[in-house]
Amino acid sequence: MSRYKRILSALIALTLLAGMRAQAAGGQAETAAVQAQPAQSGRFELPGFDVPADAAVLIAQDTGDLLYQKNPDARVPIASITKVMTLLLTFEAIDAGRVSLEDTVPVSEHAYSMGGSQIWLEPGEQFTLDEMIRAICIASANDAAVAVAEFIGGSEPVFAEMMNRRAQELGMENTCFQNACGLDTEGHFSTARDVAVMSRELLVNHPKITEYTTIWTDSLRGGATQLVNTNKLLRQYEGITGLKTGTTSGARVCISASATRDGLSLIAVVLGSDTSEERFAAATALLDYGFANYEVAQLTASGEWPQALAVTGGAENTVALRYELPEQLLLKKGESAALELVAELPDTLAAPVAQGDEVGTVRASVGAEQLGSWPVTAASPVARMNFSIAFERLWQALCRL
Repeated sequence: MSRYKRILSALIALTLLAGMRAQAAGGQAETAAVQAQPAQSGRFELPGFDVPADAAVLIAQDTGDLLYQKNPDARVPIASITKVMTLLLTFEAIDAGRVSLEDTVPVSEHAYSMGGSQIWLEPGEQFTLDEMIRAICIASANDAAVAVAEFIGGSEPVFAEMMNRRAQELGMENTCFQNACGLDTEGHFSTARDVAVMSRELLVNHPKITEYTTIWTDSLRGGATQLVNTNKLLRQYEGITGLKTGTTSGARVCISASATRDGLSLIAVVLGSDTSEERFAAATALLDYGFANYEVAQLTASGEWPQALAVTGGAENTVALRYELPEQLLLKKGESAALELVAELPDTLAAPVAQGDEVGTVRASVGAEQLGSWPVTAASPVARMNFSIAFERLWQALCRL
């Protein structure tokens, strides 16, 4: 650096010192920030067609957008779809390190006593947790579900309390679990909307579940016990990934069906059909509707957008930016080509800046229709320039003269 540039740096530092008292008195100029809005689920028109079921919903798995509903909040028995919550708590326990797939799951007299679908567990018999999950996902085994519930929770009643607590955390306001397997019991109910919520939670945060729910046939006990998947859509529907069927006299015939095509994942919940054929037909109709009418756009920050903003009156001259975009945006079929993302940012920011402060907005639109907006935040803090920092810079500049 030349001698003149060093003198100039010193003068700039002195100017900063002189202006700091005025800045402290006048306060910090505020940068206008737009409150981030989620993707607008309401922009999708819900179709008027009917499906053969008492209640049904269709949602986009990754965004949660609602695409179809029929009596979505009617409280009804849900049979073995109950096991979606049992599986969710199981995979959460695995991820937390409390249990592992290689652990041995004992069989109690209570688990042995379960009726309905089962793998005929015997008291004292032992299977790995991996084998029990296969029995639940493929054969919808009630005895295996209860054995796993006792293994995770200590007893089925305690596990049912865990199920209800998790349901409340997920916002499932119209759900109450009395058992881990879904056998008809007074006070055991859910809704199509709530089933979609817990199905989405399981699929999005524990994708390993599809390694089990897409198995068509398997066996246990060295081949002595054959398992055949109760979800016949595995053989009938392109892109099917799961998830769970259910049948009891109280719930009749139900399914939570998940499928993925061309990057779009959907969940169709069908409760209270009269026959298995109607259940699969309803799920197929809902999934077909979703794939025919919607698509997803993968959202990434544009390389042309600023990666940092200038900061005035700060200990640092710039602050790095973080674009808080969702990974996907659900669109009507054909909208991807017209999708526009615009970053709205100020020219400068005034110190101090806290990490996570909203400093701008990214807006998504198709033509004149606004689809959503998301925040641009500061990736790190920038403190306000103080006398100590200013004197240090002045001293460093003078030392280099």
